[in-house]
Amino acid sequence: MSEAMNIWDVLKAPVVTEKSVLLKEAFEGGDEAQVLTFKVDRQATKEDIRRAVEEIFSVKVDKIRTTNYKGKMKRQGRYEGRRADWKKAYVTLKAGEPHVDYAEAI
Repeated sequence: MSEAMNIWDVLKAPVVTEKSVLLKEAFEGGDEAQVLTFKVDRQATKEDIRRAVEEIFSVKVDKIRTTNYKGKMKRQGRYEGRRADWKKAYVTLKAGEPHVDYAEAI
């Protein structure tokens, strides 16, 4: 993690989509581990993400998968623009970790 980046700079926002909610809630009914999904800083490494999640939510992380997304071209009338590129992280918690609620940890 760079000198200027702290744990609150690594995690930008939780990603709340149908897929991410299903991944997060799937562990409640079975033996699967809980998977949290975050929009993260593009310069953050997996170790930065692990440290931030463990410190903010007080849980142990099993593994992390990251994906880089290219910003889409958008237009408004005759004006064209481009959305920013971004990075998403799927954080799998170790089995037996308590249920994480995004709002409670902040």
